[in-house]
Amino acid sequence: MDNGAGSYRRFLNGEESAFDEIMEESFRGLVFFVDGYVHDVHLAEDIAIDVFSDLIVHRHRYNFKVSLKTYLFMLGRSRALDALRHRRVLTAVALEEAAELPDQQTELEEAVLADERKRAVHAALARLPEEMREAVHLVYFEDMSYDEAARVMRKNRKQVDNLLYRAKRELRIILGEDGEQLL
Repeated sequence: MDNGAGSYRRFLNGEESAFDEIMEESFRGLVFFVDGYVHDVHLAEDIAIDVFSDLIVHRHRYNFKVSLKTYLFMLGRSRALDALRHRRVLTAVALEEAAELPDQQTELEEAVLADERKRAVHAALARLPEEMREAVHLVYFEDMSYDEAARVMRKNRKQVDNLLYRAKRELRIILGEDGEQLL
């Protein structure tokens, strides 16, 4: 028995019913196999359908070096492991324990404020002259030393130091009073 390779060749040659034979022969076994990884029959069926869809869409990927069944099960295992990696784990928390959890509203507010600060800084950086923006980016975002930034910019260390000094002064003006807290 060719484990479906002959049926797949017929399918590639235009015989649509050959794919139905492959599905009938391998679908249930593949679902059972994938369910052993994900422990969710519905997810296992979805993964198996994706595997068969992949077989239709990417016809050139199967190279007949292994049996079709082996190929399908390899794809199924890979997709099952991907699903496990991406599955969100939800945990139940008792009501008494929930009172001890940090205030999500405060965390959300802090995240929004941090995002606003980032936007303000990036908008202010965009208003700087090119050389100042480049110096700031190299030193503060790429963590380069003044000497390394000077080599990249083809300047000497003192010129980079002066550019950064002027850039900070300009950013304070652009950002106003809030600039002191951001810088």
